[in-house]
Amino acid sequence: MIGRFYSRFVFPYLADIALSMPQIASRRKSALENAHGAILEIGFGTGLNLPHYPPGVSKIVTVEPNDGMNRLARRRILESAIHVEPNIAVGELLPFGDAEFDSVVCTWTLCSVSDTAAVMSEASRVLKRGGKFFFLEHGLADDPKTQKWQNRLTPLNRIVADGCHLNRDMPAIIQSGGLKIVRLEKSRMDNAPGIVGNIYMGVAEKV
Repeated sequence: MIGRFYSRFVFPYLADIALSMPQIASRRKSALENAHGAILEIGFGTGLNLPHYPPGVSKIVTVEPNDGMNRLARRRILESAIHVEPNIAVGELLPFGDAEFDSVVCTWTLCSVSDTAAVMSEASRVLKRGGKFFFLEHGLADDPKTQKWQNRLTPLNRIVADGCHLNRDMPAIIQSGGLKIVRLEKSRMDNAPGIVGNIYMGVAEKV
């Protein structure tokens, strides 16, 4: 009961604050600058991506399983010029047909899903051939010492950050569903601990 209360009523506010930092906002804009067509966003969260979609995007379909996140997202949805079609569902089982979307967006989400392979398989399934998967995630560091601490602290972080893993190999995960990475940028967030500051941003394509 306590875990469910925390996940629905406490963590959404904490995540909204943590993921609203300016250095994250600038990366969101870069990650989404070429999203187009019929767009699906997996892990919509509190709607922080909405202001960063490029001009011309008029509608997105979203998936978010946490009703606490959806509750906080409502204000941003009402304030946005983009029409949002929300769905309470998990990325592991998307309620859409094959090849429905030109773009799939996934930001700060693959660290927390329970089955990364299933999410990526579903993302690939709903993308049209030639469609793009736009991602912005944190993950495994290159430095072996940092990796050790990521491995040690992940069990605790999963509790306090609602399932978030510090040590996931994002490029490997993104390609696990059959997509091909065509752009990958790695960076470090300023003033962030190494265990959470390694950022992976880019685009994968369904070929």
